[in-house]
Amino acid sequence: MTTRARVSIVGGSGYTGGELLRLLLGHPEVEIAQVTSESQAGNYVHSLHPNLRPVAGRPQPLRFTTSAELAPCDVLFLALPHGQAQGRIEEFAALAERIVDLSADFRLRDGQVYQQYYGEPHKAPDWLGRFVYGLPELNRECIRGARYVSGVGCNATASILALLPLSRSGLLLPERPLVVDLKAGSSESGASPSAASHHPERSGAVRSFAPTGHRHEAEVAQALGRPDVYLSVTSIELVRGVLATAHAWVEPGVGDNELWRAYRSAYGAEPFVRIVHERGGIYRHPEPKLLAGTNLADVGWDVDTRTGRLVALSAIDNLGKGAAGSAVQCLNLMLGWDESAGLQFMGLHPV
Repeated sequence: MTTRARVSIVGGSGYTGGELLRLLLGHPEVEIAQVTSESQAGNYVHSLHPNLRPVAGRPQPLRFTTSAELAPCDVLFLALPHGQAQGRIEEFAALAERIVDLSADFRLRDGQVYQQYYGEPHKAPDWLGRFVYGLPELNRECIRGARYVSGVGCNATASILALLPLSRSGLLLPERPLVVDLKAGSSESGASPSAASHHPERSGAVRSFAPTGHRHEAEVAQALGRPDVYLSVTSIELVRGVLATAHAWVEPGVGDNELWRAYRSAYGAEPFVRIVHERGGIYRHPEPKLLAGTNLADVGWDVDTRTGRLVALSAIDNLGKGAAGSAVQCLNLMLGWDESAGLQFMGLHPV
């Protein structure tokens, strides 16, 4: 029998930690060693993640431990609030040969850019260059065999996947900026309630909470190699999901034939990206509602051939492809497993 990799999760009480645990519990190559939560230590994991209640034939139900109780393991997933992983990275690196950090702490390569967007100096700037940016569609070969991989912001994931085929194909007009309007579900704000997420305030809202300067903007600019990428983010009545609507420009006359070639070239062999560009029906364009619980990304476009105005679209589950799903996909690449292991769920309809 093949020995399973022992995997632990630091920060398992939040939505991302719970989603990561759900995926890893169904992973054929993984054994969950420990799940930490400082506030929930000693409690059963399913007390916070009721969908993970144990069933017959499974190992004993997991309990949260403190991070001080962490034992060495093969892979350590860090699902901590922003800023915490960087302050303890040496400690975590001593516990595991491989680390996947789902926070924003190690996504940016430039410490000055990090300070610009996050408002404070990075606590471990020497580690920024050690982490590979963990979007497989962008960095697959670098992720293979890597020891340290960063997560990717959910809004950045949707934005990059919408624009990457256009960037690679050279169709974009370099003198015109890229503007991405994102509609985001409430789970983006995490499991800890706030005044803004209080149900009477949040229900029915269409709230523009980051018209300019969203932190994920730096990731998209870094990934595409363009400084002129601008994000605006709006909260909508949705729990899971992100829809990126990217506004760009191509030469007048560029149409579906050129765009099909660009998107097929970028994603034709990708296991988790689907091109959605239909002539009829109610699902002609990407729709995040259909992707809840999956590691899938649906991408598409519309173009005005007369003016060259192009709208590129991408839909994901922010907790799936936008966080835990991509992290597990990176795990599979890091350890040389089937890239789709533990990630085969196709979504539901209707939902």
